[in-house]
Amino acid sequence: MNMKKILSLMLISVLLFSCSEDKMDEINKDLNNTTEMQSQNLLPDLLLKSGFESTATDIAWYATVYIEHNAGTWNQSYQADRRIAQNASSLLNNSWNSLYDVMNISATIIKATDPQTGSEPTDFFSRGLAEVMLAYNLAIATDGWGEVPYTEAFKGIENINPKFDKQSTLYPKIQELLDAAITDLGKATMTYATKDYIYHGNKAAWIKAAYALKARYALRLTKINENQAAQEALAAIPNAFTSNADAMLLGGFVVDLPGANPWGEFWYNRDHLSVSTTIFDIMVDRNDPRMDTYFSSTDPADIAPIGAANQVQGGYSQSNFTNSWDAFESPILMFTFHELKFIEAEAKFRTGDATWTTSLQEAIQASFDFVGVDGAADYYTNNVAPRLTAGNELNEILTQKYIAFFDREAIEAYNDYRRTGIPEMKNPNNATVGFIWRFPWALSEVSSNSANVPSFTIFDKVWWAGGNE
Repeated sequence: MNMKKILSLMLISVLLFSCSEDKMDEINKDLNNTTEMQSQNLLPDLLLKSGFESTATDIAWYATVYIEHNAGTWNQSYQADRRIAQNASSLLNNSWNSLYDVMNISATIIKATDPQTGSEPTDFFSRGLAEVMLAYNLAIATDGWGEVPYTEAFKGIENINPKFDKQSTLYPKIQELLDAAITDLGKATMTYATKDYIYHGNKAAWIKAAYALKARYALRLTKINENQAAQEALAAIPNAFTSNADAMLLGGFVVDLPGANPWGEFWYNRDHLSVSTTIFDIMVDRNDPRMDTYFSSTDPADIAPIGAANQVQGGYSQSNFTNSWDAFESPILMFTFHELKFIEAEAKFRTGDATWTTSLQEAIQASFDFVGVDGAADYYTNNVAPRLTAGNELNEILTQKYIAFFDREAIEAYNDYRRTGIPEMKNPNNATVGFIWRFPWALSEVSSNSANVPSFTIFDKVWWAGGNE
């Protein structure tokens, strides 16, 4: 056999083998298991994680101790109360990773639904929800840690060492995301009721939520530019919530564990938290009728002295899980109507709008209604109005907001205190060790992206609270 024939046979063999390999590759594909999931099918995971992991677990449980809604009376919460090991990089590492997981889901949906380059260019509903939730989770991240990765994040192996963006550049990004969400939701022609765990496919409700979030994040910047922050908040509010029915809540929990609200499960399984003397004394001083609803006991002897309580499970008054607003099956509170009305009252006061007192009354009424307590009007007349003296107005507005936030809205109460210093914190360990102004850098960043991790400590304020960048 001559060389030409040998080469021809070799070429045929190679071609046959290549064709056979290609055919086998095709046969081995699981055509029922797509490599990319539709954006609408990512929404349940996005919304559930945003509520459960971002809003209602570790970050909130540390915040409730720092803000003195609760005293930590067992284990990690006791350490937080005493300011022990709060700079450990493992402290909120899981929360950091969860936030970036859920933000990556948002970024994946936004990329897939890009009207020009995406594979799902007409799914404006999924796109709008992803933009809202990216803004929501990015705000939690930067509010807690200050500078965080964003512009170079969510790129996978293309960039495993993203830079940290300054908070002053992130807050405009948050507002841009919400503006984009409002526009995109307005374009949506299809919605997914069963995939949407918060508003069940109601795009008008999502638009209201986006405007409410715009107001929240606008007012966050009062230390940067008081009048502008207040004006921008007021501009968003008319398009936001109009009643408790509009609130941004994640429900679907049940009485039976492990399907209960995470606060209920935390109490039942770990029993780390007890009502603190700080909020108790504030409410006693105002003869607040919500105490019996808020607390399992209103006997002063049962209240945990903030920063000095014994380490014990079940030895003090606790959040009252027998009430419907706070029960095992109650929803996660991502943004309530009473929060919006308190934002309105504060913003109006800061801009000299005399109707701020009406907004404050409406905020208190909304809070009473939310927890099912009567007597808001009398409470305002007898215990709030007398405190609205010249120079004390803002203090009382924010103190009332602090009371209304017990204890499921601890993250926003923590943000408000860092922004305003109201109400006064009483933990003696703030003086001897220090108030926790931001969270410690996560272990995952310290170990794998240390060159980019900023040098701030937990005792340094974030930018919008008056800190440096």
